[in-house]
Parts: sequence; structure tokens; C-alpha cells
Amino acid sequence: MFRFFENLVDPFSKYKELYNPPNTIRSFLMDYTKPFVGVFAITGVVATLAAASEIYLIYLLGWIIDIVSGDPSDVFENHSNFFIWAIVFVLVVRPLIFALDVLLINNTLMVNVATLFRWRAHKHVLRQSIGWFENDFAGRIANRVMQTPRSAGEVVFQVFDALGYSLAYVFGGLILLNSVDFRLMLPMAVWFLLYLCLIVWVVRNISPASKASSDARSNLNGQIVDTYTNIHSVKLFAYQNQELDSAKAAIEQTRQTFAKEMRLYTIMDFGLNILNGLLTISLIGVSIFLWYIGEATAGTIAAASALAIRLNAMTGWIMWAISSFFRELGVIQEGMGTLADPIKLRDHENANILEITKAQIEVKSLSHHYGLKSGGLNKLNVTFRENEKVGLVGRSGAGKSTLLKLILRFYDVEAGEIHIDGQDIARVTQDSLHKNIGVVQQDSSLLHRSIRENICYGKSNATEHEIIAAAKKAHAHDFILNLQDEYGRKGYDAQVGERGIKLSGGQRQRITLARVILKNAPILLLDEATSALDSEIETQIQDTLKNMMKGKTVIAIAHRLSTIAQMDRILVLDKGEIVEDGDHESLLSRGGLYSELWHHQSGGFLKSR
Repeated sequence: MFRFFENLVDPFSKYKELYNPPNTIRSFLMDYTKPFVGVFAITGVVATLAAASEIYLIYLLGWIIDIVSGDPSDVFENHSNFFIWAIVFVLVVRPLIFALDVLLINNTLMVNVATLFRWRAHKHVLRQSIGWFENDFAGRIANRVMQTPRSAGEVVFQVFDALGYSLAYVFGGLILLNSVDFRLMLPMAVWFLLYLCLIVWVVRNISPASKASSDARSNLNGQIVDTYTNIHSVKLFAYQNQELDSAKAAIEQTRQTFAKEMRLYTIMDFGLNILNGLLTISLIGVSIFLWYIGEATAGTIAAASALAIRLNAMTGWIMWAISSFFRELGVIQEGMGTLADPIKLRDHENANILEITKAQIEVKSLSHHYGLKSGGLNKLNVTFRENEKVGLVGRSGAGKSTLLKLILRFYDVEAGEIHIDGQDIARVTQDSLHKNIGVVQQDSSLLHRSIRENICYGKSNATEHEIIAAAKKAHAHDFILNLQDEYGRKGYDAQVGERGIKLSGGQRQRITLARVILKNAPILLLDEATSALDSEIETQIQDTLKNMMKGKTVIAIAHRLSTIAQMDRILVLDKGEIVEDGDHESLLSRGGLYSELWHHQSGGFLKSR
């Protein structure tokens, strides 16, 4: 039974992925909840029936009071069938209605709404560009991906469990009172209007207060995660006190915003108690008056009293549910800043799959300044020919890493074009582009998974033999066999810790090299590929890199110029332009910038000016 209700909606069903998600909270929620429309309708009907069954219980109470006021000998003789129906209703019909209501809300909606939101939110975020991630805290992004779906589930829950049920209950109560005497309906109608006024006031104030509180929590979460992620720097620079001071300010800001939000709830509770007192006095008072003048029965007083007491108990829950509803809407609205952010770096509408024939890269009039007036690249023209090994040299900020990022299309170029085998990379799919490029970066961070899973990033369906062969070529196999994590997993099954923190820089780099070897892409980009290695290991890795480079087009950045001295060509960049182009010997003989950099090195590293 549970499985039936849990599988009424598939949260992973196919849907149209949008580059520009809806940017209003109403359209955002409507777009995400399309698969639930049918279930929403059924749940709404069942919630109404559940409220009606509660009202019917109050009616039964009044009816019983009236019939027991007469001759006891006539009660069962004249009303036995009705008593049987009442028993069946209370023991069978009403529990079935509530069971169906609970199953639909808890096992269909609550289980699947948050799951669907979380899946689609995570999928949308992963489609964003590297630049998008560089502009935000990873912790804040993750917090929004986790919290917004939870809030969406809470909103749906409140709509059907509280709001829909309570509205049906109130209108059912009005109908019940009107059926007895329309004058009984008047105090409840006045109370309901005042209650709505209180709700409007709460909603107007709670929503912005909740959004401010959610913003503060997200900022705090992002800051704390940033501290934990960079704990090595915090410890090495003895910066704990400064981090604590910064965290204290963020925690205090969170406390202040939450305190303002809770003040509103206190005012709400105070107003609610006054309104409930007025409802109880007026409703019971009018029913007693009507009984006194002979126009109502004792059952009427009992039904009115039961309804007033029930509404007293419900109104606090309803008001809290409504305020919670709008508080969660505030969380969703805050989360939309991430989850509804348009995808700016996107595949062309008619993007083709990149077809590699020669792996020749042509850069044409390329300019990119990251939206600024200086820095980056300026009208760059260069061709990286088939199977050519090219080194990029230049001082920090010359544009070397920018060129690699643009070849990988981490950003759209501001001017000019990049072609691979005659194909504009802006008009091929990003996935096909990245599948044909192997990259070894200076920051060789790994995923918090096993060694095997990290190496398999290069080829998801790799065999054990291929994995070990790649590790051996990267001179990683021997140290991998000696690894053991805190749970006793050994060798290739050992977990590496977040970002590979449990391994040395050289070990991480060699695992990175292993997965690039396994990928075996026709284009190879090296960004300080041996910077984390000691001299002995670097000598071994240089041989590995030479083998990796065979039959590939290679572009390598290195501040240690000795590592690229054997390249076919060396390009010297300065202020975003190529100022020298040639092999090692010819560039040294010119006595230009490359020669200056070479002679200024100490221990093989560039010396800053």
C-alpha cells in the first residue's frame, strides 16, 4: 500500500530543462509541481471530505444531545438505525477518509515534492558555468539546494494539511450554523473577517522577515563552510580568532533577524487569543439566547460550544501553519536567487558534437577581459597545429590561464573565435568539447570518494586492468597499495577525504594524472602539472608526460621553464599578447623576455619583478 502511494509520482521523470527558469515564486512553484497537478486535485477533495467529516461529528453530537433529552424508552426504538450509521461513520468511514488524506500528503506529496525539487535544483546548478561557481560560496549554493526543496515540501504540506483543511472546516461550520439558525452564523462570520485581517497583517510582515532570516542563515552557512574548507590556511596562519570574530558577527546578524521574525509570532499569538475569546463568548452566548427564547435546542448549544472550542484549538495551529507557509515561501524566494538563476553559458540551439580529426586549435582575434577594461587577452591570434607541443610562458596575469579556460569554454569569449578542426567551440556541445580535452591543473583536488572512483573519472566504464595500468604510468600504483582509511578500506578502495585532503600534494597530482591518462583525449592542457611534485618524482612524471603527449596536441603552462624547454614551440605572453614565439634555443638567442625570465630563475622558478 505504501509503495503504491509513494510511486504515484516519479520525481525523476523527464522534463523540459530551461535556460531561463521562471523568476517569480508563483510561476517557479507551478513549473516545478506540474507532475503533481492530478494528485493535488485528489488531495484537495480528500482534505475537504476530512474537514466535512469533522463538522459532521459536531452535528452528530448536537443530534445525540437532542434525542437523549426526550423519553429514554423511545431513543433506541426510533433511532437505532441512525445510531448504527453513526457508529459505522465514526469507526469506518471517517478513519478511511483520514487515512487516505494522510497517505496522499505524507507518502505521496511529502516524499516526492522535496525529492523532485532537490533533483531538478541540483541538475540546474550543475549546468552553470565555472565562472558562476567562482562568484559564490559553495556552502551557500549547497544550503540553497538542500533548504529550498525542504521548504517547497513544507509549503505543499501546509496547503493541504492546514490551509485547505481549515478553510473547508470554517465554511463547513458556517453552513452547519446557518442550517440551524442564520443568526448563529453571524458571530462566526465576523470572527472570520477579523481573523483574515490578522492573517493579512502577519503575512505582510512575516514574508520579508523570513526572507531576511533565511538570507542571514545562508550567508552564515557559506562563511562557516568556507572556513572549514580552508582549515589548513586558518591553522597555518593562526587565524582562528579572526575567523571566530567574523563568524560571531554573522551569527549575531542571524540572531537579530530571527529575533525580529519571532516578535511577529508573539504579536500574532496575542491577537489570536483575543479573537478566540470573542468567538467563544459570542457563539455560545447567541446559542444560549436562542435557546432561552425557545428558538434553539440544547443540542444547538452543544454543537455551537463544540465548534467554538474546536476552532479555538485549531486557530493557533492554522495561524502557525499560515505563517509557516509564508516563512517557507520566503526561504524559497531566497533560494530562487540560485535555483532560478539563468544559465548564461549555454550550448548553441543547434550545437553539434565536436568531431576531432587533427586536434588543431585556431585562436582568431581573441579578446577577453572578464568584463573589465584591462587584464586577460587582447586580440590574440595563434594556431596550435596537429600533434604540436606548445609551452605558454609569462609573468602572472599575462593571460596564460585565461587562454586555457577559454579553450575549455569555461567562459564565452568577449570577442573573437576559437576553432578546433575548423569547428567553432561556441557551436559544439560543451560535453563533447570537454570529452576531447584532458586537463591536469595545478590544484589537483579530488572527490571525497575512493581512489578507484577518482581515477574512473577519466573513463567511467574502465576495467580494473585499465585503472591499474593508468596508475602505474602515473607512478601512483605503489603508494595506492599502501593506503588505508579510518574504516579499514585499503588500496584502490580507500577514501581520499574531502578534496583529497588525506593525500600529499604529489599523491593527489599523480592520481589526477592517472585519470587523464585513462581519459586519453586528443588534446592535452597542462597547467603547472608538476608543480606539486618533488624533484625525484617530477623526473619520473616527466617521462610519463612525454608518453602522454604522443599523438596529442598539447598546451602547457609552467613557471618552471625547464619543464617546457623541450616543447616544439614556446609562446611568451605579456599583457594579454604574444610577444615572442619560437623554440627554446631561438628564444634564448633573441635576448628578449623569455631569455630574461630564463636567466632570472632561481631553482627553476620565475622571479617576480
